[in-house]
Amino acid sequence: MKPLYKIPSGFASAVAFDMDGLMFDTERVYWKAASALLGRRGFEYTKELCDQIMGRPPEYCFKRFIEVFDLKEDWRDLRREDEELFIGFLEEGIVASPGLGELLDELDRLRIPRCVCTSSASRIAEKVLAKGGVRDRFDFVLTSDDVEKGKPDPEIYLKAAERFGVEPSRVLVLEDSVAGTRSAEAAGCPRVAFRADHNRDANFDSADFVVERLDDPNLLAFLQGSVLRRGY
Repeated sequence: MKPLYKIPSGFASAVAFDMDGLMFDTERVYWKAASALLGRRGFEYTKELCDQIMGRPPEYCFKRFIEVFDLKEDWRDLRREDEELFIGFLEEGIVASPGLGELLDELDRLRIPRCVCTSSASRIAEKVLAKGGVRDRFDFVLTSDDVEKGKPDPEIYLKAAERFGVEPSRVLVLEDSVAGTRSAEAAGCPRVAFRADHNRDANFDSADFVVERLDDPNLLAFLQGSVLRRGY
């Protein structure tokens, strides 16, 4: 685990959560949907391709499919078909990442506002958050439909900071993809990477530190220190 001293001294006024793979095991759902989408066309979805698009917005992902498999289709049509597949597989259920409930409870206790910043489309984000039973625990949600440039561009985290009314350096970002941590880094936000099975080999050099549970003691201690610095 990287030491906490890289975190800016201003501490956090708010927290921005990625969604897929960070809060829930939806990467497995995306894998099933993409596998079915490409399987209908006689192609196999691979771990290599999955790693290339993880954390990226829909346009990038489906244009990458078109490029890799020389598909003669519009990326928007692929997106619509994939979303229908995803929603169907989502009905099988999702599992929350270790410590998610405990982290949200601690943020409630400390009165720290939080949002979701996801590369998923708004339609998908709302369904995942509702399925996971956490939509009402976030102040607002930003998706790929709310930005012109997706991760690793910093736009989504800059917009989050603006909505919170604080400098980006005061928004702690929680991510599970390299594209996401780089987006947060470019925005000037402190950032924590969540390591799990789906990103076990990812290079998180752009993260300030890495956790394997969202209620990691170092993360909770950092948030508690934020409140102490603000005098709560």
